[in-house]
Amino acid sequence: MEIIKIDKTRAEEIVPLIADFRCALCSYKGIIKKPDINAAREELFEFLDRGFPVYAAADGYGFAGYIVCRIDEPCLWVEHIYVAESSRRKGIATALFAKAEELAASMGEETVFNYVHPNNGGMISFLRSKGYTVLNMIELRKPYAGEKPASRINVGNNVFDY
Repeated sequence: MEIIKIDKTRAEEIVPLIADFRCALCSYKGIIKKPDINAAREELFEFLDRGFPVYAAADGYGFAGYIVCRIDEPCLWVEHIYVAESSRRKGIATALFAKAEELAASMGEETVFNYVHPNNGGMISFLRSKGYTVLNMIELRKPYAGEKPASRINVGNNVFDY
């Protein structure tokens, strides 16, 4: 496996992965969605235009996964990390995440910050296996018009709709 920095000349090769990632995120909310290649392309080019480091893992058959990092000094955030379902459990996410940690270390930082959907048990388990156990912050918003949260969660002494 090879980790390759993605620029605009190679961007089209990972657009389908980004579209699949967006579908996976929707599935955590019970929404079934078809991949939107145009929206994925637009999102990727926005990341590249803003200077976000983007890397992909080549597995000999093409790109099997990718990571997008956002640098808000002094912090490095993982915006996206995704591995195609057929390529999981082969060390690809570990190699991509190691690249993010390497970038953070090159900035003098000890950690990478991660946004994780609470229903994404796979990613939570992955991060825990890498030593990421500190809940850093929560994100709150008003419900969307017509939205009916499916559950409630406790964080400390607080209960939130989810």
